[in-house]
Amino acid sequence: MLESKKLGEVCKFVRGPFGGSLKKNCFVENGNAVYEQQHAIYNQFSEIRYFINDEKFEEMKRFELKSGDLIMSCSGTMGKVAIVPPNIKKGIINQALLKLTPSKNLDIEYLRYWMSSPDFIQRIEENTVGAAIKNVASVKILKEIEVPVPPLQEQQQIVAILDQAFEAIDQAKANIEKNIANAKELFQSKLNAIFSQKGDGWEEKSLNTICEVKDGTHDSPKYIDKELGIPFVTQKNILDDGISFENTKFISLENHNDFYKRSNVAYNDILFSMIGANRGMACVVDDKRVFSIKNVGLIKSNENYRPKFLLYFFKSSIAQKFIAENSSGSAQGFVSLGKLRTFPIPFTHIENQKKIESIVESLNDSVNSTISNYKQKLNNLEDLKKSILQKAFAGELTSPERTK
Repeated sequence: MLESKKLGEVCKFVRGPFGGSLKKNCFVENGNAVYEQQHAIYNQFSEIRYFINDEKFEEMKRFELKSGDLIMSCSGTMGKVAIVPPNIKKGIINQALLKLTPSKNLDIEYLRYWMSSPDFIQRIEENTVGAAIKNVASVKILKEIEVPVPPLQEQQQIVAILDQAFEAIDQAKANIEKNIANAKELFQSKLNAIFSQKGDGWEEKSLNTICEVKDGTHDSPKYIDKELGIPFVTQKNILDDGISFENTKFISLENHNDFYKRSNVAYNDILFSMIGANRGMACVVDDKRVFSIKNVGLIKSNENYRPKFLLYFFKSSIAQKFIAENSSGSAQGFVSLGKLRTFPIPFTHIENQKKIESIVESLNDSVNSTISNYKQKLNNLEDLKKSILQKAFAGELTSPERTK
C-alpha cells in the first residue's frame, strides 16, 4: 500500500462564495470571468457566461482561479474535476465549485487521476447532502479524506502509465463509437432506399387520407396521487422503443374521460411526439393500460395499413427532414396537427407493407444487437479504466512487491 495523507494536508481548499455574494446585479456585460460547474464538467475554460467588474473582483480575490489550480463540481453533477490551464481569463469561481491548490509534493495530474478514481467518487457520494439536488459535503469532511501520496517521482511514473493506458482506451472507445454510428447509418440507408421507391404499387398519400389523425389535450390539468389517478403521457414519454410510463404525472378519472373524448388512445395506434427536442419520435401503442395524452399526435390504426410500416417510415431521414422543415416555434420546435395530417407518406398495398415490415424488422433486430454488443464493449472499457485506477493508487502499477 502507498503511504496516505489527509487531503487537507497536501492541498489548499477554497470553496466558492455563498450564493448571496454573487447576485445577478453583480454581473456585467464584460469584465472578469465567473467560472462555473460547466468548466469542471466539460474541462473547458473558454466559454464564459457571467462577468464581474474590477471592484467586485478585488472584493472576491480570495476566490481567484489561477493556472495550476484544480476545480471540482460540487452540486448536481458532483465530483467532476479539471486542471486549470495556462493563460485563462482572469476570474473567480462561483458557489458550485471547489478550488484545490496542491502542495509542491503533490503532482496535479496525479491528483486529478486520483479524484477520478472509484474510491474517491465513492467517498464523495457517501458524503452528500440535499434531496432534490445533491451537494458535496462540507470542506471540513473533504479535508479528512485520505489520499495515497508516494514520492513525487513515483507519482509522475503513475501519471505516465495512466496517460498511456487511457490514451489506448480512449482510442478503442472512439473506434467503437464510430462502429455504432456506421451501424445506425446502415439502417437509415436501408430505410431511405425502401421509402424512396417509385412506380407500380407505390403512391404518395397524405397521412389523413390513410387514417384518422388527432392530437392530445394542450391543457394542464391538476395532478393527483398515483394510486388514485390515470397516467398522463406527454411527449417526454415517447421513446424510440415504446412508451415509458416512468415519471408520468397522474390525473383524475373525470379529466381523463374529458380528454378521452378528443383522443381515444387504443392498442396498435401510433403516438407521435409533436413538440420539443424529440418531436417526430413515434411508437406503436403496445400496452393495454388506460392513459391520456398531451402534446402527442394520435394516429389511429385501421385495416388499411400496418402500424410498424408507418413507424419505420417515421424513423427514416426522409420523414425527419419533413419534420425539421415543418416545425414552428423558436424556443421549442412544434409540429402542428395540420402539418401532421398532411404528412406525405410513400404508400403501398398491405401485402407489400407486410414484406417491408419483415425486412426492416430483421435488419432492425440485427443492428440493435450489434449496437448492444458495442455498448457492452464501451462499458467494459469504462470498467477497465476503474480497475487500472484502483491498481494505480494501491501501488500495484509501479511497485510489484506491493502486490505480493
